[in-house]
Amino acid sequence: MKPLSAFGQSGSLMGDAAARQGVGRRAPAWAAGLFWLAAGLSAGYWVLLAAGRSPLTPLSVAAPPALEVDASSVARVLGALPEAAQAPVAPVATGTQYSLSGVVATNAPGGAALIAVNGQPPRPYRVGAPLEGGLVLQSVTRRSVRLGPVVGGPATVELTLPANPASPS
Repeated sequence: MKPLSAFGQSGSLMGDAAARQGVGRRAPAWAAGLFWLAAGLSAGYWVLLAAGRSPLTPLSVAAPPALEVDASSVARVLGALPEAAQAPVAPVATGTQYSLSGVVATNAPGGAALIAVNGQPPRPYRVGAPLEGGLVLQSVTRRSVRLGPVVGGPATVELTLPANPASPS
């Protein structure tokens, strides 16, 4: 006889042949159940996916209002000169005489020049500064300056430094 445990069962679950035969019969049932569970979940997913879709309806969206840009404010923020210094539209006086006395040219687009107007003592002007007679100092090079009605426009007057007789050639 086999010894029985305290609860009247044998010591191992696989101890007898009947128990082993029952496990062998349940394995295909478990596999079939898992297969049908996976098939049902897959079918449910596709049904919910198909039922959840509706035809797309386009939304009517009003066009955003056009932006109004203040060009003078943008120019001022970007470092442009004030309107008064940039756009003197007055015609050039016919009797105005300009004489270039000296220049301070830099590699940058700036610079300054000493310019005498109508025989007066020379005064310093920076690029973009208005002169008497309605012109603006447009640019400064090593030996010349350009004057015109606006900074970015065409030059109407070009002044050059007089030749220095004391400099060796």
